[in-house]
Amino acid sequence: MSTTAFLQDEQLLERFQALDPFICRHQHLWRPRPFMHLRMPWEDQYPDLSNWLRQRSLKDAEAAEAHLEALPAPLFELAARSRQLSEIGVLPDVGLHPAGHRLDVHVPGRKWQQIEAFTQRLAFADQPRHWLDWCSGKGHLGRRLLQPGQRLTCLEYDAELVAAGQSLSDHHHLPALHVHQDVLAPDSVHYLDIDKSVVALHACGDLHVRLLQLASRQGCRQVALAPCCYNRTQAEVYRPLSSAAADSSLELTLSDLGLPMSEAVTSSARVRRQRDRSMARRLGFDLLQREQRRSDDYLPTPSLPVSWLEKPFGQYCRDLAELKGFTVEDEPDWSELEAAGWQRLAQVRNLERVRNLFRRPLEVWLVLDRALFLREQNYRVRLGEFCERPLTPRNLMILAERD
Repeated sequence: MSTTAFLQDEQLLERFQALDPFICRHQHLWRPRPFMHLRMPWEDQYPDLSNWLRQRSLKDAEAAEAHLEALPAPLFELAARSRQLSEIGVLPDVGLHPAGHRLDVHVPGRKWQQIEAFTQRLAFADQPRHWLDWCSGKGHLGRRLLQPGQRLTCLEYDAELVAAGQSLSDHHHLPALHVHQDVLAPDSVHYLDIDKSVVALHACGDLHVRLLQLASRQGCRQVALAPCCYNRTQAEVYRPLSSAAADSSLELTLSDLGLPMSEAVTSSARVRRQRDRSMARRLGFDLLQREQRRSDDYLPTPSLPVSWLEKPFGQYCRDLAELKGFTVEDEPDWSELEAAGWQRLAQVRNLERVRNLFRRPLEVWLVLDRALFLREQNYRVRLGEFCERPLTPRNLMILAERD
């Protein structure tokens, strides 16, 4: 984890004001997606870099994931600045009472480690009295937090998870109420008040934005949030929360908001192989559709069942073309086209190394927008990491507390 300090008070705005012009100035580098373009708009500006990246292998791209700064000139300085602006220190470990007997049963190992790390950073000046676990699932986080004299309410949309969570809490004889609740519905406001300490570990998009808005409006004393999935929103363009973000010239689309989520350090080797094969096939199909439709535009394709990967490549392309409303003419050289898809995948992955330099800075920009919003609502706010990134790339945590 980072050895720098976490951010608080005026440091939040200072970092945002340093980060915002950096992201805005280099939009031509991170907005275009290599998957959608045969040639990137910036390649004419940096021809040597373009040639170097296009000659790298797929293994080169995978090895470079841990070393985004390993780029030739002129982007070495850009990588260093990106790292500097996105670096945020670790929140202090406040210690944690031992977990109750068998609380981690039925919790996947990585998820339990995330819960443990999250709870170890919950440093509030006043002892919480009533925890509210927002988008709680089965309530594992809330149960881990409970200490004698405290109560717990868990809000969850999935009725099966609510029932399973209540059963677990009852089994452990804990004062916990699990509620079947759509947190985006108007009546969710009734569960938030000045007595509540609200926690949310990886609540997605609109779900955690709704939490911040309601918790601040209802006067909740304490909020602890690790945001996730910024692109899971009903809005077509990003709606800033803080006045600082509203004053920025940056306008983010749903595609832009997906950039921070493109990091997947927790994927298994099998999942990565499956993902690579799927992407190589889509890129081969993209070359085919441009030729067949006599159009140089990218054609979006739907998510496909994994079983499609077992089809012969020619059948895969014909079936996908039918889904997209056109028929493949003649008989293309399928083996040559499939090989071209793999070659293009290597190029795409290496060209993405430029775009990925802005993955963490953009995420920090988004989290700072949330932290600054809470500052404007009269909370004392701290922002820092709660775990190492191999455990979860979404390792930034906001701690907010009102007097």
